[in-house]
Amino acid sequence: MANGEGTSFAFHSVKEWARIAIDIDEEAPVAGGSRDPGRSVTSRVLAILGAFDTAHPHLTLTEISRRSGVALTTAHRLVRELQESQALSRDDDGRFHIGLRLWELGQLAPGRLPEVARPWLQELFGNTGENVHLAVRDGLEVLYVDKVYGRRAVPILSRTGGRLPMHATGVGKVLLAYENEWFITSYLSRKLERPTAHTVTEPGRLARELAAVRAQGYAFTYEEMTLGSCSAAVPIIVGDRPIGAIGVVLASRRARELPQLVEPLVAGAAEIAQAYRQ
Repeated sequence: MANGEGTSFAFHSVKEWARIAIDIDEEAPVAGGSRDPGRSVTSRVLAILGAFDTAHPHLTLTEISRRSGVALTTAHRLVRELQESQALSRDDDGRFHIGLRLWELGQLAPGRLPEVARPWLQELFGNTGENVHLAVRDGLEVLYVDKVYGRRAVPILSRTGGRLPMHATGVGKVLLAYENEWFITSYLSRKLERPTAHTVTEPGRLARELAAVRAQGYAFTYEEMTLGSCSAAVPIIVGDRPIGAIGVVLASRRARELPQLVEPLVAGAAEIAQAYRQ
């Protein structure tokens, strides 16, 4: 992660790796021996891959070119090569999506937390029948690294590999609350997005809420990310620092049940932390 305070995970989006590639490879020669500062072959390929995200899993060639900033002719050539290597695959309608080869490589990324936490996520789902999340902080967002859900669970925006604002989600809010003061101050100084009319964005009010979350050890949200849903979340603490958070999402009509979720969430987080240290 980006906090530099000894946290155990370093999750980066493809778009972030593209920016890194631009920084370290901006003088690399491109096709034909010409130079294009800031747009090496590596950065162009990563920009193309970074055009895909949870909101745009399927893209046409023109959309890839526009979202990546790579010229259409160059995008055509690079997409064809990525398709040949199975990094990208093509749908029957001509659109492209991330291929199995990238998925396979992604499984090699470091990080034991999802594997360690999975049994307790399943147990929480079995006890509640609702969406159960595992998330980590990555930069200024919360990244969902695992999720257990069923057909009857309330529909929500989050998905594994997806990112959402920290201040508007239960797992994000509890992770933000346990950050250092300088990070919280910096986060609150930004213009915060407001997904719903219930999202808390006023810095003073949010700071007081985060202080309360840290003092009590859990966070509740009420229709702050999605209308019709509420959530409870707790941190997974290892070595006095949160390595992640787990949360449960309910339909808003069941908001009175949120306090009942705190005890099983705290117990599950403690078991995950213990298993992680082993």
